[in-house]
Amino acid sequence: MENETKPFPAALTVEYSPKSDRLTALFRLIAAIPFGILAFLLMGPSGVTSGNGSPSNVAYGGGFVFLPTLLMIVFRQKYPRWWFDWNLNLMRLFTRFSAYLLLLRDEYPSTDEEQAVRLELTYPDAKNDLNRWLPLVKWLLALPHYFCLFFLGLAAFVFTLVAWFAILLTGTYPQSLFQLVVGVMRWNLRVSAYAFLLTTDRYPPFRLKE
Repeated sequence: MENETKPFPAALTVEYSPKSDRLTALFRLIAAIPFGILAFLLMGPSGVTSGNGSPSNVAYGGGFVFLPTLLMIVFRQKYPRWWFDWNLNLMRLFTRFSAYLLLLRDEYPSTDEEQAVRLELTYPDAKNDLNRWLPLVKWLLALPHYFCLFFLGLAAFVFTLVAWFAILLTGTYPQSLFQLVVGVMRWNLRVSAYAFLLTTDRYPPFRLKE
């Protein structure tokens, strides 16, 4: 019960703006393409190959540090700080991009500044706060959340579509829909922190609110 009263060690807030820009909302998918390319380069093949185009020479941006972190926790009970910082900042980057793509914010996502999207993860003391064997099964224990998030993701898509029409007609993102979409993103962050970023052993709550 004590854990239930403490804030979850992964938090997300997005500032609500009473006015949204109709023009940028209309062309949001097109405007997001350059940042989407950047995201792809960070997460997967960069497209840099050798002269003969050999796929074995494709360069990678990296993505989240998952398997090395899992192995380090299991065998050494350590979570290197720079790995945590990389995961945290990459998660912040993609969350800013998601907030822009989902029409939650009008400003173009920054590659390094928080802007109005604030995401925090608590750096764990791997030896004292994390069970060394739990990372092996966290992805499985989180299965109920995947099920919920699948349907919540569909709902968030519908909410965003409704909000898009609302912005074009009124210049305002309905606050109730805004809170629901942010809640889905917050839920997803908690599951990611538990199952993939491995920053906490606390099981994520089934809720949208903070």
